[in-house]
Amino acid sequence: MKTPNGHMLRWQIAIQEYRGNMAIVNKAGNIHKNADGLSKWALPNAPDNPAYVPTSSEPQIAIEGINITDVGTEFFEEVRES
Repeated sequence: MKTPNGHMLRWQIAIQEYRGNMAIVNKAGNIHKNADGLSKWALPNAPDNPAYVPTSSEPQIAIEGINITDVGTEFFEEVRES
């Protein structure tokens, strides 16, 4: 194989331990009828895609911190009495 791109290099490293126990055979796309989801290109996020997720034009605001206050039992007693 020529110099692999990042994707192919990661696959080579992942299957290296199985070397000798399996054979990898390339099939042309028109005869490869049982391809799994990992070997197919993802569809664009367009309205005609069944898995379309509309994106919001409003900016996303991250929550930077959360304040937690321990309220004593006296507070709850006052709320119950009022």
